[in-house]
Amino acid sequence: MSNYSRIRLTAAAAAVIGALTVTACAGSGDSVVDKPKAKASAKADSGQQKAKEAKEAAKKEAAAETGDTLALKGMEDGSKLDVTVVKVVDNAKSSDEFTAPESGNRWLAVQFQLVNTGTKAYTDSPQNGAQVADDQGQQFQTTFAEVTAGPSMSSAVRLKPGAKALGWIVFEVPKASKVATVQFAMDSGFAEQTGEWKLT
Repeated sequence: MSNYSRIRLTAAAAAVIGALTVTACAGSGDSVVDKPKAKASAKADSGQQKAKEAKEAAKKEAAAETGDTLALKGMEDGSKLDVTVVKVVDNAKSSDEFTAPESGNRWLAVQFQLVNTGTKAYTDSPQNGAQVADDQGQQFQTTFAEVTAGPSMSSAVRLKPGAKALGWIVFEVPKASKVATVQFAMDSGFAEQTGEWKLT
């Protein structure tokens, strides 16, 4: 077989592999998850239980908000988190005298809880996968800041299956912006599933 034939054969094989890869990627697609997980309910009498179940069903249809938990998947099989936006503090204050938002901006702090519900260890910098957006659609990334609301989320979280992490992630936004949503995605934001919570 001549060198020319070998090159053509190699190029054809590469083209077939490339086409299969594109087809596999095209079939998966990104998605935004905003329906909260149902909360476990304690036993109660039938009337109270039915009312509680109806309320939970109605809430499940609504978009997630502060206090709700979203089940998210990472890029690898067995990579899963339950992510909760626990609290939100607008106009958060610095815990030291040396750092502050830039002039015309403010800090918005969001407390996240991450629970590893998968079968693999979770290792990531959660700040990389978080962002907020205002009611005009402008998106804002995280900033490194310590706030009086509480301890920051670690920049190097490692969780075995069943373990959890809790901490604040801070965003710098213009004072005039009305922040409407917060988003979180695994794998430093590269996972196909993105969780979204309404803040207003």
